[in-house]
Amino acid sequence: MKHSGILLDWKSRKCVLATMHGKESVISPVLRQKLGIEMFVPPGFNTDRFGTFTRDIPRAGNQLEAARKKALAAMAETDSDLGVASEGSFGAHPSIPFLASNLEIVVLIDKKHCLEVVGHYHNSALQVRAATVKSSKEALKAALTWGFPQQGVILRQSERSSRQIFKEIRTKEELVETSERLLSSWFTSSIYLETDMRAHRCLARMVAIEAATISLTNNCQSLCPECGAPGFVITQVVPGLPCSTCLLPTEQVKESRYICQKCHFTKSEPAAGSASADPCTCASCNP
Repeated sequence: MKHSGILLDWKSRKCVLATMHGKESVISPVLRQKLGIEMFVPPGFNTDRFGTFTRDIPRAGNQLEAARKKALAAMAETDSDLGVASEGSFGAHPSIPFLASNLEIVVLIDKKHCLEVVGHYHNSALQVRAATVKSSKEALKAALTWGFPQQGVILRQSERSSRQIFKEIRTKEELVETSERLLSSWFTSSIYLETDMRAHRCLARMVAIEAATISLTNNCQSLCPECGAPGFVITQVVPGLPCSTCLLPTEQVKESRYICQKCHFTKSEPAAGSASADPCTCASCNP
């Protein structure tokens, strides 16, 4: 069965975007321009229930699972069968030691055609910043160094405290006043200041989310050569690239496999780059 009409079908359907932090400003224009998809945001939709960057609400599963749950919840609330959501994370870079990484993913779910397509973008320039400060002057100095007020900041009693978290600090005056009030009212010698990584308070994240959305549209436009379904992308990587010295298989990627979600057609391609692995990655040559 040919599924090449799915992209055309998307243009005729409304798509719900699960967000409460203004992500429609970067996601909607890309999906409209690249795929012809018109989006809407459900009023009052609360994505915080699926996890917060302030850690007071744990994330619902891994990153992809959380994005999927957001999209499915928005689809259920609006009786929609086409939905999009995104989720960000911060941590160590997956392949470069000692380098921080921000990973943004955007997922599109189509219940009508039983499809899920994901786009992603790694950003090593963006990282969470934090400091323990003992005065409003220290708080303001750190915040300005991080790009405040364009880059939002959050105040709390300590790194792990969820007693009270102050997120909606918009001006220098508010930051000074809130810092002084908390230092006084909590009878503490220090408070914890951190960057607000919510999308609407972090311009760099918005740029990364837009890039992940472009990745999503590229993956949607990658069609299965057998049935024409969207989302024909690399699904598996197979290790075993032979060592250039001893020819034994290594843990380096030997080939990539594309698997269609609809007809399960599979295509394998050799990994890009050298046809053999550097001996330094070989467990036999470099034990």
